[in-house]
Amino acid sequence: MRLYSQKDVDKKALRGARIAILGYGSQGRAHALNLHDSGYDVVVGVRKGDSWKKAKKDGLKVMEPTTAVKGAVLVSMLVPDLTQKSLYAEIKGVLEKGATLLFAHGFNIHFKQIKPRKDLDVVLIAPKGPGDLVRRQYQQGRGVPCLIAVAQNTSKHAKAKALAYADGIGGTRGGVLETTFAEETETDLFGEQAVLCGGATELVVKGYETLVEAGYQPAVAYYECLHELKLIVDLLHEGGITKMHRFISETAKYGDLTRGPRIVNKATKKEMRKILTEIQQGKFARQWIAENKSGRRKYSKLLKADLTHSIEKIGAQLRARMPWLESGKA
Repeated sequence: MRLYSQKDVDKKALRGARIAILGYGSQGRAHALNLHDSGYDVVVGVRKGDSWKKAKKDGLKVMEPTTAVKGAVLVSMLVPDLTQKSLYAEIKGVLEKGATLLFAHGFNIHFKQIKPRKDLDVVLIAPKGPGDLVRRQYQQGRGVPCLIAVAQNTSKHAKAKALAYADGIGGTRGGVLETTFAEETETDLFGEQAVLCGGATELVVKGYETLVEAGYQPAVAYYECLHELKLIVDLLHEGGITKMHRFISETAKYGDLTRGPRIVNKATKKEMRKILTEIQQGKFARQWIAENKSGRRKYSKLLKADLTHSIEKIGAQLRARMPWLESGKA
């Protein structure tokens, strides 16, 4: 394991360099503001509209993407995955010779949707947290850990520039772990699908449905299967499985150890391996790209079913009585 910190940063790697941030969503805003506050010359590249106005209001220089990348030593691609290909085609001809192209997720490079010019450095800096957290941690003098990878090292200084960028957004305060584009992309997709998003939400919903179908109140089922999940996740986040076991009851612990493996079992792990294979072989990427090209009909149908599930209806009623959840206050 190679983990970089602030002492490993070459402060001269990006000194005086213009950095173009393409996109001003969750990550784009956090990166742009953190880099600006770190003393870098930052320009945001977006179309005229809400993002343009927001970046202007935040006190940043804003230009159309093709104008923003002119003269930029480093260009950070922080628009959504499936719009990056067309955006790269638009800026490809105006990127400075020898510039660095940076990504926060390796999807388009790993699955060859974007084939960068050979004279460019191509790097990855992937914060392990949403943009809002990246910004808040930076403002508090802390930092969200990042992953770093290099796909093209034409200048022989690609890693130094990527590490300086990570330092500029606060990543070296939390630690920057070396990886590859393939490893970051495949593990990120797997984590989202099998555990963090797909796995966790399906487990919550199926648990809720089991209790409601057995005649228990939907509100009680919501509290037990969704609301209290945060308590466990916080313990896991702060101190792993060890801390969770330290703070839950002996009854909960015994139930965990004896019943948990019956829910997430060998069959579950077998399906996880299939999902990982689909990711590794590019099947998921091809399906997702095709779904977008065909108008996202299946995606929209599945999303609607998720958002109109009864757990969401009862959840909205219960959360309305807990306004501190919306404000982020404990």
